Amino acid sequence: MNEITNRIRRLRFDHGEMTQQELAEKVGVTRQTIIALEAGKYTPSLALAFRLARAFGKGVEEVFQCDQSGG
Repeated sequence: MNEITNRIRRLRFDHGEMTQQELAEKVGVTRQTIIALEAGKYTPSLALAFRLARAFGKGVEEVFQCDQSGG
């Protein structure tokens, strides 16, 4: 099974301790969406994944990783 993980929490802190609310506003979602993403309970759409990566000045694969083991 493929599992998507992310580095959003780490990247927020690396970018001046950006709050969940600040990131949410920057990418056009609610704070609850950011909370769910960080907890691994929500997989974003491709469009949101790109917006999140751009918010940190990173490529999508620097923010999101796909564990393809066990497939």
